[in-house]
Amino acid sequence: MSELFRPLTIREITFKNRIAVSPMCQYSSVDGFANDWHLVHLGSRATGGAGLVISEATAVSPEGRITPDDLGIWKAEHVPELQRITAFLEAQGAVPGIQLAHAGRKASHQSPWKGRKAIPANEEGWQTVPPSAMPFLPSEPAPIELDAVGIVQVIADFKAAAQRALEAGFKVAEVHAAHGYLLHEFYSPLSNKRTDRYGGSFENRIRLSLEVTEAVREVWPKEYPLFVRISATDWTEGGWTGEDAVELAKALRTKGADLIDCSTGGNVPKADIPVGPCYQTRFATRIKKEADILTGAVGMITTAQEAESIIAEGRADLVLLARKLLRDPHFPLHVAQELGADVTWPLQYERAKPRP
Repeated sequence: MSELFRPLTIREITFKNRIAVSPMCQYSSVDGFANDWHLVHLGSRATGGAGLVISEATAVSPEGRITPDDLGIWKAEHVPELQRITAFLEAQGAVPGIQLAHAGRKASHQSPWKGRKAIPANEEGWQTVPPSAMPFLPSEPAPIELDAVGIVQVIADFKAAAQRALEAGFKVAEVHAAHGYLLHEFYSPLSNKRTDRYGGSFENRIRLSLEVTEAVREVWPKEYPLFVRISATDWTEGGWTGEDAVELAKALRTKGADLIDCSTGGNVPKADIPVGPCYQTRFATRIKKEADILTGAVGMITTAQEAESIIAEGRADLVLLARKLLRDPHFPLHVAQELGADVTWPLQYERAKPRP
């Protein structure tokens, strides 16, 4: 039997296979609301056979958005449209997941097709709040260091967002602590120059990630999985390392995290990243072995053989696919036969299922 198509149970949630839709920003919301685009985008990956479908980075507060077009979950009014989506995902046999996010100093930017530039606060942008008053790019508006009151508010925003996510019908919550966004900014020494209890030592720099994870776990049902996406390295001398990532994963496990979604980079504009097939998988493998926690592998996994080998060889417990599923939403259905797995197709598509 294909290991990629073998079910996986975490806590009391069972995924029908090990293929997850990685969170991918769509920049298609108005005031944070989900709409028909999100339904079709996420829904088509569910009909395509993925076992877990995770929403894009979903802002826990308005100031936590990357762009004005980001999906949000900072108010109760966002819940009904998200309920519509989660109901459809579950009806297709997929587990609905949500990534909870705060962009920190990388907030208040234009969407990619609008130029990506930082939006000044006096031009319909908003004030960004990182751990230290350092912009991502020297040319960008100066951020304001997040103060003690702001830190308490961030934790509360993540917790409240998790409660709304539960009301919306999600069964997996993922804390976004990667890609140079707020929590990654705190744990990386390249962006955190604080001298209080949230800066300096390794223990201080990871404190906010642990407190957010703990707060989300407090309201997230014990039978539902909690993931954390981290950047396992900054790919930059003097920055966050693979060794650091292992120790963070160990600490996150004590706060109720069930799986570490292992990405890399994003906190330094000109990092030297050796991009290639499965280039980040080794971090998932190391964390799985050394931190004794489930992991997800992501990054340039594009073939059935690559995905199968990652699971079959015990290098990770899930594979999270992004661009591959943009090119082919029905990739899981297409590769099942190639891997010798007999999977159920949507009844409406059954006539197209290849026969042995």
